This record gives sequence, C-alpha cells and structure tokens, in this order.
Amino acid sequence: MGRVSAGDTVVMVDIKGKRYLLKVEPGGRFETNRGYILHDDVIEKAYGDEVYTNKGFPFLILSPSTYDLIQSTRRVTQIIYPKDAFYIVFRLDLYSGKRVIEAGTGSGAFTAVLAKAVMPDGRVFSYEMRESMIEYATKTVKNAGVSDLVEIKKRDIREGFDEEDVDAVFLDLRTPWYYLDQAYSALKPGGHFGCLVPTANQVIELLKAMKEHKFGDIEVEELILRRFKVVAERFRPEDRMVAHTAYLIFARKLTCRDAGSWYSFRMGRAWKNKLPSDES
Repeated sequence: MGRVSAGDTVVMVDIKGKRYLLKVEPGGRFETNRGYILHDDVIEKAYGDEVYTNKGFPFLILSPSTYDLIQSTRRVTQIIYPKDAFYIVFRLDLYSGKRVIEAGTGSGAFTAVLAKAVMPDGRVFSYEMRESMIEYATKTVKNAGVSDLVEIKKRDIREGFDEEDVDAVFLDLRTPWYYLDQAYSALKPGGHFGCLVPTANQVIELLKAMKEHKFGDIEVEELILRRFKVVAERFRPEDRMVAHTAYLIFARKLTCRDAGSWYSFRMGRAWKNKLPSDES
C-alpha cells in the first residue's frame, strides 16, 4: 500500500497538525478553510507525500493507523482513549486466535481495536442495547476493515452471554458489578477479566462485588500520558495534558475452593523465578 488508490481512506494533515480522515473517490473534492483538493490529485500519490490546495497550502498524506481511527471517531458516547485501549489489549493477553467478549459497544472504536488485536483468526463478540449505537458501531468496524471478525449483538446482558470458554471479557458499563456472574460464566478457567470505569465510587462498588465472586489476582490501575514539545531548543512538557480518563480493573477467573486467598496481592507482584534468557 505504497500509493493511494481509489476507495482508500487516508489521513490528510494540514501545516498546523489538524487531521482529517478522508475516503478518496474519483471526482471527489476535499473542502477546507485553506482551499480545496481534488481527490484525483491524491490518487496515485505516495503515502508520506504532500498535495496542495487550490490556494497553495500543503497537506500531508498518511495512511490511517488504529490510533487515528480511534481519535477520529465521533464522540457519541464516552470513548476509551488510545493510552488505555492498547494497554487493555496487552493486559487481556489478546492476539491472533483469541476470543473476547465486549459489553458496551458504544461507538465501536474499541471494538475495532479488539478485532485488530485478535486478527486474523480471533473473534470479538460485542453486546449493546441501543439500536442507534449498533448502527454507528457497525459503520466504525466496517471503516476499520474488521467486520468479518466482529459480531455485534443486541442484548440485555442480564440474560447472559451466548459464548462460553472465551479468553477474555471486558465490561465498559456504568454498573459492571451487576454483571459479574455473567462474565464469570462466559470465561474459560483462568481467563482474563477487564473493566473500565471513570469514578472512584464505581471502583469501590466493583471491588466489593468481586469479593463475592471467584475472581482473583485483582489490580486497579490508572495511566497518565504526558506529551512533550518537539522543539530541540526548548524541549519540555506541553502546557496541557489529558490527565485522568478512567480507572482500569483487571482480574483472572479462579476455580479453586478458597478464591478469597488470591483476591489481591498487597505487597505487589514480585517474580521470584524469572525465566532465564536464551543464550544459545
């Protein structure tokens, strides 16, 4: 994909860093406050090249990353920021072939992230109650090119999930503590549970409820991302930052009789028998 083809989705970046997601079609016209660009002038351009508006302003042409797709998704619901999204994928141990349930599809941006993590052989099962959100998420997933890996279901998850023995369950719900039975039933033994909530009160309610279920190795985390000014002569942090976005809760499904003994580890997660490096 070294050059732009008709039908491609590209990222157009202006000289001040403003980004536009654009589907390139023959005969189309991209309108901006700096003039317009004919789609035909973009087709066959190399990615990383630039194109000029009719007023002479340059735009950079880039292929969209998963990060770009998340950032460009319209905020019809609370979104999961990229700094959290990709860490969640890591903590849920998702890769090709894994099966994961998501409850709370929303705009579908994180659904697409999950699908890209488990592609090409995995599967994402996403549950949502609102028809308008299902329609929007279906478009988001299609634009991300992962429709064949995602099944979106309209369901009140109080009724439970259709799937069993999945590798991971992720809840993006206002009251996740009401659905721990359903998550536990769907997970395989030792499977990964994840949840995201924005307030401390929600974390407290969830932790209380998890004591009544066989979840263990529980951790609560928050990620802070700081950007820096890309100026060699005065390199320093930017004046503004996205600080708190959400609390992340992770756990494993336990099957032992005394799960309470493994609820959490207050002294940390020290590794005493690390695998030796392969020196051969």
